Amino acid sequence: MSPRPHFLVLTFPFQGHIAPALRLARRLLAAAPDALVTFSTTEHAHRRMFPSTKSTDEDNNDDDGDGRLEFVPFSDGTNAGYVHGGGGDAQAFNAYMSSFHACGARSLGAILDALAARGRPVTRVAYTLLLPWAADVARARGVPSALYWIQPVAVFAIYHHYFRGGGCAAGVVDAHRGDPSFVVELPGLPPHAVRDLPSFITQSTDPADPLHSCFTTLRDLFDTLGRETPDKATVIVNSCQDLEVNALAAVEAAYDVLPVGPVLPSAGNEAGIFKQDEAAKYMDWLDYKPADSVVYISFGSLAAMGKEQLDELIRGLEDTGRPYLCVVRKDIKAVLASEVEIDEGVKKGMVVEWCDQVSVLSHAAVGCFVTHCGWNSVLESLTCGVPMVGLGRLSDQRMNAQLVARHWRVGVRAEVDGDGVLRAAELRRCVEEVMGDGEAAAEVRRMAREWKQVIGAAVGGGGSSDRNLMSFVNGTTSA
Repeated sequence: MSPRPHFLVLTFPFQGHIAPALRLARRLLAAAPDALVTFSTTEHAHRRMFPSTKSTDEDNNDDDGDGRLEFVPFSDGTNAGYVHGGGGDAQAFNAYMSSFHACGARSLGAILDALAARGRPVTRVAYTLLLPWAADVARARGVPSALYWIQPVAVFAIYHHYFRGGGCAAGVVDAHRGDPSFVVELPGLPPHAVRDLPSFITQSTDPADPLHSCFTTLRDLFDTLGRETPDKATVIVNSCQDLEVNALAAVEAAYDVLPVGPVLPSAGNEAGIFKQDEAAKYMDWLDYKPADSVVYISFGSLAAMGKEQLDELIRGLEDTGRPYLCVVRKDIKAVLASEVEIDEGVKKGMVVEWCDQVSVLSHAAVGCFVTHCGWNSVLESLTCGVPMVGLGRLSDQRMNAQLVARHWRVGVRAEVDGDGVLRAAELRRCVEEVMGDGEAAAEVRRMAREWKQVIGAAVGGGGSSDRNLMSFVNGTTSA
């Protein structure tokens, strides 16, 4: 008798990784009513997700009540973990990553063995990026694995050409790293300026770089994918077919790629490592605003912000003359509290520490999203049909901002000044470009509505993403 399908969803302990991983776990449960799912991140992140849980040594966190979903943390070898968005810095991150791989791999092996001993053997491991060792541990135990890519397929394709392209792509990028305007042409992809490529291959290749460990981990990840033989490695992607037709074609010969997204949260099931403000506080406020009138601004879970940048943001938002909802994380407030009164200057808007972003973007009052262009935020905005002002800085964000503005034409890209600050006048200009009365703004809003329809069809019953998810659940790789 075959074991019951059991997916282990493993994720790095960043909010931007935890959110799509947990959403995937719930999608798997819905797609396969007979399946089991175990969700695993580090012990420290687990405690932040479930602060009322007294022990992380037992898989006692089934919040669905039927035993199908369990939360089992793995050890990263530390007592506190790496705290992002709350005191960690880049140098500390490199030090953390140096021990993370070995400890995580040992702990994952122990989890797989313990689940098998309990009569719940894992039949498939799905792991997010920055966890290349997960595939090796699974392979050693005869368990199939799949990379869950939580960035655009276009970014995956660029990394593929850089790390597995025979040295040609890497040589071109490395030779022109100091020329941000140099245009790189890669097989199957449109030309990209160096400034728009993922920062981990344009800034972090030097061992002295504060985020060098991200570069080496991605290199290891693509080496791991290349060891998946005799079959091609399976990569499930939080994107959809129609969004990235050309990028998918650029990698289909090397990998079995299944776009299953956008993977969004189900109602009331968005656990994370940040405590949200009371929803009524901002949702009631939105209820009293006219349709498409509110500017929503959030730079995600990692971006730092100094006093000068916060001042410019508030000034720019006020200068638009439009109501706005601005997210300023608790850790940013803690750093700035002695220097600035956060709500000083706020007349037309509301400032919150964290919120249910999908609920906000789904609200009829929201007409624009000023975003750091993290992939989760971009997908949520696309799905809700909200135009964007993009400000990408790190990792895939610059590429995402370019896709938003040039490829899908659902927003504009903001530029920072020589000090790296988004100035009030630039923010005001960009907001007007997507919310104003001109033809260009009307076209951006029209494209946002069109992509909302396309994505809705993909994730709906029988759509391309729905079919791909079922293919993955059923153990096949054909769309």
